[in-house]
Amino acid sequence: MKVQMRKLLQLIIVLALALSLAPVRPVFAQDADIVDTAVAAGSFNTLVTAVQAAGLVDTLKSEGPFTVFAPTDEAFAKLPPEVLEAALADPEGLLTQVLLYHVVPGKVMSTDLSNGLEATTAQGEAVTFTLGDGVAMVNNANIIAADVEASNGVIHVIDAVILPPSIVAAAEAAATPAAAEEAMAEATATPAPAEEAAAATPLADIVDTAVAAGSFNTLVAAVQAAGLVDALKGDGPFTVFAPTDEAFAKIPQATLDALLADPTGDLTQILLYHVVPGKVMAADLSDGLQATTLNGAAVTFTLGDGGAMVNDANIIATDIETVNGVIHVIDSVILPPAAAAPAATEAAAEEAMAPEQMPVTGGEASNGLNIALLVGVVVALLGGLALYSRRRLA
Repeated sequence: MKVQMRKLLQLIIVLALALSLAPVRPVFAQDADIVDTAVAAGSFNTLVTAVQAAGLVDTLKSEGPFTVFAPTDEAFAKLPPEVLEAALADPEGLLTQVLLYHVVPGKVMSTDLSNGLEATTAQGEAVTFTLGDGVAMVNNANIIAADVEASNGVIHVIDAVILPPSIVAAAEAAATPAAAEEAMAEATATPAPAEEAAAATPLADIVDTAVAAGSFNTLVAAVQAAGLVDALKGDGPFTVFAPTDEAFAKIPQATLDALLADPTGDLTQILLYHVVPGKVMAADLSDGLQATTLNGAAVTFTLGDGGAMVNDANIIATDIETVNGVIHVIDSVILPPAAAAPAATEAAAEEAMAPEQMPVTGGEASNGLNIALLVGVVVALLGGLALYSRRRLA
């Protein structure tokens, strides 16, 4: 009786999740422009506010293409409040100049960068790139996520606000001699940002990258509740389709609470359904491709004119690389089929995490091999039966 009740509860949870996602109409990912992509990410609220205040929304929604170095909310939080307030108080002057300094005309991918390269920004002054040991910087800011594509360009996420040299020079000139000397002494005593970056770990793992992004709080909480943190911090590589907080917000709170209350059951299976073993980049996808997840069931990819989906979720940002794999951001939680394999134990999940035991992509090929083996066995059995019949008749 208890087993029947548990199965019924699981079915109710799955149906509730499916119903909550059913009304969502798929919209291809790269149909979103730079502004809408930043809004959807949820970790650029201050940047979006500044762009709106400066009246640059229409510009960044235009055809482009543009390359935007987007400071996160945490990057803006490093600025003294009075500096940010002063910039917002002068939207057509200081604020516009600072924002345009974060935009380079044209589409510049991470593979186009080289150490010492300079690029002229829309503000008119140049930024300089520093590359070394897997670390990339623009001026004094670390590039913490690269090549987030939009319909009219590309976004690279940075961890600090960068300032035009002319504004820095003006600020230094306005400072008192004592303040200038103090700043010079501090700069001399402090290692250069490039040196610090070179000594730092080139890339964070999947879990730490999700935590730092600030827009995957529910996903991180679910991974912690399910006890999958250590697994996703392992060597991998893994490909994670990461639902944003907004994606989880589509699920009724009562349903989400029920999942979190049973972390080793349905929650674990749903999370494992978002992970594909191996490193699958956007360029590896094709329309109709299937890939087997760590849950055991396959996901299906749909590619159209300028966009991509996994099952019924839009892929809204791709190829966010980490030290142990890659993250693709999606706008909905995807669900394993109702007939998915029973909930795996933690030991089974850890065993499944071993990449050498799992295919990266190509669910069709695996299925074809299984069918071929089955046909071979059937033919052998039929042949043996025919031979046995002849001997009996002889």
